[in-house]
Amino acid sequence: MLNIKKYAAIDIGSNAVRLLISNIIEEKGKPTRFKKSSLVRVPIRLGADVFVHEKISKQNTERMVDTMMAFKLLMKSHKVVMYKACATSAMREAKNGPQVVKQILDKSNIKIDIIEGEEEAAIIAATDLNSYIDKNKTYLYVDVGGGSTEFTVIDQGVTKVSRSFKIGTVRLLNDMVKKETWEELELWIKEHTSDYEKIALLGSGGNINKIFKVSGKAMGKPLTFFYLTSYYNMLQTYSYEERISELDLNQDRADVIIPATRIYLSAMKWSGAKDIYVPKIGLSDGIIKSLYYETVSSKTLE
Repeated sequence: MLNIKKYAAIDIGSNAVRLLISNIIEEKGKPTRFKKSSLVRVPIRLGADVFVHEKISKQNTERMVDTMMAFKLLMKSHKVVMYKACATSAMREAKNGPQVVKQILDKSNIKIDIIEGEEEAAIIAATDLNSYIDKNKTYLYVDVGGGSTEFTVIDQGVTKVSRSFKIGTVRLLNDMVKKETWEELELWIKEHTSDYEKIALLGSGGNINKIFKVSGKAMGKPLTFFYLTSYYNMLQTYSYEERISELDLNQDRADVIIPATRIYLSAMKWSGAKDIYVPKIGLSDGIIKSLYYETVSSKTLE
């Protein structure tokens, strides 16, 4: 007997807003399968408002309302039965975050949960990493966002420790990460990875996905520290406009890709990792899994 239903995850980040719709396929005698049905990304850079002015602008509030109304229609068209919308770093730091959430609820009937960094890390860790990792190895999982980056140490398939740091691409672009925050991150990574003889990085986020795609590597094969360093150095020889016209990067990717690569390289350097694997998972995937396993609250689509 085959049972298929659709769940949706809305990820409201500091650099973009995403809607992931997944098929949940249940078949007797087989493990449940999660298959991506649709992914929509809208580049609303909330972090550019919040990290500089501490509030979401009227223009971006209106864009958020329009986007959530569009997402509601898409979910309805897909016959989504359950969804969860999570807002991360930018929304939780915006002084008018609760008002924006209420305005969206009033206009679109989409309920948004503003989650803390630790909860974000926990949801990301709920993704089915087991299908991407070797249980005999140790990994430092690094999920780079616009406002924060989540770090998780995974040893033999078990999450050992997890933490969120206010180091993100949009924050770095606006020169809003203090030297002390970098030093704190360096100490944390060294402290929690020094006991392991060998460690590899797991990288998630739109920027590392793009770099992996450009590399031409086969899925499951890692990028090396040398490759990532070379790519980082190459990016800096191009202007912002040249990265769009000659490297074919989207305009909202062409600037953040440099600070994102810096974060991954720093994590590799401080952990001693020589390779970074790119499983193409993130918060949206974690929300879908958490909905299915009922480890987070959910909303039925009305």
